[in-house]
Amino acid sequence: MASKRRAVVTGGAGFVGSHLCERLISEGYRVVCMDNVITGSRRNIAHLDGADFEYIERDVTDHLEILGKVDEVYHFASPASPADFERIPVEILKAGAMGPHSTLELAREKGACFMVASTSEVYGDPLVHPQQEDYRGNVNPIGIRGVYDEAKRYAEAATMAYHRRYALETRIVRIFNTHGPRMRPDDGRMVPNFIRQALAGEPLTIYGDGSQTRSVQYVDDLIEGVVRLMRSRESRPVNIGNPVELSVREVAEKIIEISGSRSELIQKPLPVDDPKQRCPDISRAWTVLGWEPMVSAGEGLRRTFEWFAERSRDSRVRVA
Repeated sequence: MASKRRAVVTGGAGFVGSHLCERLISEGYRVVCMDNVITGSRRNIAHLDGADFEYIERDVTDHLEILGKVDEVYHFASPASPADFERIPVEILKAGAMGPHSTLELAREKGACFMVASTSEVYGDPLVHPQQEDYRGNVNPIGIRGVYDEAKRYAEAATMAYHRRYALETRIVRIFNTHGPRMRPDDGRMVPNFIRQALAGEPLTIYGDGSQTRSVQYVDDLIEGVVRLMRSRESRPVNIGNPVELSVREVAEKIIEISGSRSELIQKPLPVDDPKQRCPDISRAWTVLGWEPMVSAGEGLRRTFEWFAERSRDSRVRVA
């Protein structure tokens, strides 16, 4: 019997990373999960403990040494919440600059296929809609969001440099707004914010007039796209997101409907550089990977709400 494939997942104790670790193990991989738990949590991966799962608490900006063979390296380590952009900006920049260097070197040393988790934020506040992968973006490099946007843009550049210079097999996934179980309640992004407020019976906070648009993707669809991309031969960036476009106000209203809350909507000033439109063109994902999202926006929001609601009930029981 052939030996199991072995993958290294940085940021594996985070929201997306933990789901990726889970999927890989379910498909027979051995997984090495790395995380410094600055925004992740051991709780996210506690259920994965076993012979095929190894956890290493380490900062991805350090030199990485892994004994034995490695077939795939997934660099998913990076704080991604807007709430973190001002709180830990240097750490975000280092994860996006030094992190790719250490993980790319690991992949080169092991002869492994490398994937970097990029983001729709590389498009900034886009002037093209929907966003295709060949659009170069409209990013403010010195704005508050710049630490994340530019870190990811650098990570893509580093990935392609190693691809061209060393013929390293590489993948770039551009992830659009994703939600699901294991998001932090204090994440600061739209969906967990709305759910937390609805569960508390508080008004739901909309920034601006709520007409700005987002795509909302359930995490299972994202992971399916990630797995398909790794198994492809596509080295160009690939958008993975739900092309169904909703306004922020519509998302808030859906959360109120799902929760049965009587919460009202309140408006606050729009943050600087907040994108007015965000929606992926997924033509490349469909053509190359045969991928499209399978979970509807409404169903995905319902599943995410139910997870947060159950977690909230568990917390109250423990406190009681």
